[in-house]
Amino acid sequence: MTLITTLLGLGYMLATTVIAIYSASFFILMAIYLLKRRQPPIAPDISDDDLLSVTLQLPIYNEQHVVDRLIDAMGNLDYPRDKLYIQVLDDSTDETTDLLRQKAEEWQAKGLHIDLIRRPNRVGYKAGAMAYGLTLSDTDCVGIFDADFVPAPDFLRRVMPHFNADPNVALVQTRWAHLNVDYNLLTRAQALAMDQHFAIEQVARSRGSLPMSMNGTGGIWRRRTIDEAGGWSADTLTEDLDLSYRAFLKGWRFRYVVDVAVPGEVPPQLTAYKVQQARWAKGSTQCFKKHLVPLLKSDLNPLQKALGVTHLGQYAIQPFVLLLFLLTPPILLTDMLLKLPLGPLGIAGLAPPIFMAMGQIALYKDWYRRLLYFPVLILIGTGMMLSNSRAVFEALTGSGGNVFKRTPKFRVVQRSDALASKRYAIRPDWTTIGELALGVYAVIGLVIAMLEFPAMMIYMVVYVLAFGLLSLWSLWQTWQLSKR
Repeated sequence: MTLITTLLGLGYMLATTVIAIYSASFFILMAIYLLKRRQPPIAPDISDDDLLSVTLQLPIYNEQHVVDRLIDAMGNLDYPRDKLYIQVLDDSTDETTDLLRQKAEEWQAKGLHIDLIRRPNRVGYKAGAMAYGLTLSDTDCVGIFDADFVPAPDFLRRVMPHFNADPNVALVQTRWAHLNVDYNLLTRAQALAMDQHFAIEQVARSRGSLPMSMNGTGGIWRRRTIDEAGGWSADTLTEDLDLSYRAFLKGWRFRYVVDVAVPGEVPPQLTAYKVQQARWAKGSTQCFKKHLVPLLKSDLNPLQKALGVTHLGQYAIQPFVLLLFLLTPPILLTDMLLKLPLGPLGIAGLAPPIFMAMGQIALYKDWYRRLLYFPVLILIGTGMMLSNSRAVFEALTGSGGNVFKRTPKFRVVQRSDALASKRYAIRPDWTTIGELALGVYAVIGLVIAMLEFPAMMIYMVVYVLAFGLLSLWSLWQTWQLSKR
């Protein structure tokens, strides 16, 4: 066996081992969910006098399509007016500010305590805006809503009593629902991925006392927790995950309420979705670097530590998936696959699709119809590996800056809503060309598989379709936008 063959085999085994361990963690979460699914957190009956006061922060940056809907949702909340304060944290540089000022004045006239707050500069992006807002608030709790989310009028009535149930509750997070799930194949696929996280994983983590995160929006913090954990920080791109781990490691605990759903929009543009995923990938990996050692040194039990590591490293496996793909064609030219113990990877690989199906079954009566879009999710998720791997490497090396690239909101809900007519659409970057190149490489790998190892043909076909779909779809949407 040559040195090159040995190195190929070692690289292949490293990648498969990491992927198998991460995938196997889903089996543990499944077991916890099945044991705890009928043990929801109970909110006590609380009089208006005993309800805690709350500030709802709305971080805004150039969101003209959706801000009127958001402000109206705030005004329609059923909560004692003397205990509700709305902060519109506006960093916009376009006409969004004028729209916000008009809506804020409209609701102020109706008795809502709502302020339009513009800080001197956009230092720290979203985290900086929320930290600035905290200096102007003294309520018991603080909640966050992104611009495209629309809470129901009874949201606070259903969430806030959980803080009265236990003084150790730091955060009450609610489930994301989807305003535009039927818009296109991309929104359908994203809904599948989000549903498994919100219907199964968050339930298991919360009820199993495992490390979990606020999801950036639709959650309410106890103000004292934010202060004791060190406040909002912009040194990672996922300020919610960062604060969550700082609070969890200080002994605070979280409640996740799956029955309270807050609908928001999922990105209908593929390039916008890539930007969102890359930001999450870079931010979570930055948190992995920041919190790994404190997590391992903490007094948490081994299960909490292990599932905390896989949680923080959920995107850090992307380079290993990319490595596995890149090594497959040369490996196929040897007899190495016949000697490698790949059975555990195959078994562990069953966990994510089972997890996905459980999420749909838990939420919808027509789950079987929704699962028809699972192949689309597989292709899109697979095709994202180059963009996400780049984000992970930037986080690990400290390169690429720490610019918060927000996810644009288009207010496309019905299929008849034209994406091409909306502002803020994002143009593709160099990774689209890289995906085209990887698609060609996958075709070469498919030919090799046909000649040398036919059992691997399906594996290579997935990559051919994934990279082809992602790159060509991005280019097609860009062409559509260029016709405006």
